Amino acid sequence: MLDISKSIELLNEDDIVDNLFHYDYNTKHLLSLIAKGMEEDDPSFMSSFRSFEGEVFENFVYEKLLRYAESSDEIDKFILKGYHQNRFKSHPNTLSISEKQQIVYRTKSREISEFDAMFITKDRELYFVEMTLVKSVLKLRKRLRKKKALLEIIFPDYKIKALIILNDGATGVKQFPPYCKVWFTREFSAKHVLEYIRNSQAKKLRAKEIINSKKMLEAHKLKVYPFRYYNTMTWITKTLRAHKKHVLDMHFLMNSKVQRYHNLYNKLYIGFLNMDVAAPMLHLEEGEYKEDTRVVIAIEKKHSDEIILTYYIQKTRKNLYLYVFDEEGKLSKEKKDPYGITVTEVYHSNKMMDESYVLQIADIKKIKKLLKTSYLNSI
Repeated sequence: MLDISKSIELLNEDDIVDNLFHYDYNTKHLLSLIAKGMEEDDPSFMSSFRSFEGEVFENFVYEKLLRYAESSDEIDKFILKGYHQNRFKSHPNTLSISEKQQIVYRTKSREISEFDAMFITKDRELYFVEMTLVKSVLKLRKRLRKKKALLEIIFPDYKIKALIILNDGATGVKQFPPYCKVWFTREFSAKHVLEYIRNSQAKKLRAKEIINSKKMLEAHKLKVYPFRYYNTMTWITKTLRAHKKHVLDMHFLMNSKVQRYHNLYNKLYIGFLNMDVAAPMLHLEEGEYKEDTRVVIAIEKKHSDEIILTYYIQKTRKNLYLYVFDEEGKLSKEKKDPYGITVTEVYHSNKMMDESYVLQIADIKKIKKLLKTSYLNSI
């Protein structure tokens, strides 16, 4: 039973000496606001400080977990990151350490998931850890679902669980699924760390304390099951559309293995609309996009597990727009991160789809009905 220690619950810093001050923090924007004399209650300042404070909290809890793992009879292996490990290059298709010294899994070109911490128990349970200062944690569910699915795919011999570490007062905890264990700490403050960063000459730091234990493991030494992100995505797209009678193979989609992949990808690409067909539905202005541009269609999983249709238009290689209808039928448009994985996914899917993947408005209506019926039957 993994119970929180009093030292973690009370945020006791005595055992981590000055380790917290040895981390690199992204404070450029925050320090510029301070230099401008911005008030601490200004929304811009509060947002920047909260982001910084989240960084510090993650490092603090990681330091505490290192020591917790060292003394715990239940924990068998603990994954190293930051200055506690020796490799600073991320490798594709395996767990490794990013340039920011975080535990990540990535393809050749894109990061898929990042983990705040990770450890393995003697009962062959693999825990990934989420630490956050956010007070409402309802939106965490989709992120947890994605990370759990990835770990189940690459570590099929372990039972995957999550440890969530929050401050007192966080809401929405009852919505977490059964595989989550939640720890609460008292309210965290990073003001003393910011004070040190602003005036580092005022405090002489003690040397970093590194935990030497056989339990400590470099991320790349965890053997993963082979998984090819884009190959698997292509296989799913092809199989979803391969049914001889139906526009979408719902039996295949709702298969537990495919749903695990859906949890990971969040969206599965199923075809495209030609621009002249899509323009009236998406209220596109004449000349907004080239006539031969495709509207790539995905089935996307919401945090509630409902599956909806979403529409992507790629204007250039890194210029991607998402169109989605809400429950009331209101249409919204969003520009996607040009360096995010969705840009690469849409580009990859669009290239692999020939004319057999073209859909019509009648197909869209049929698919919407199938997805709605499937969701209602599941609740």
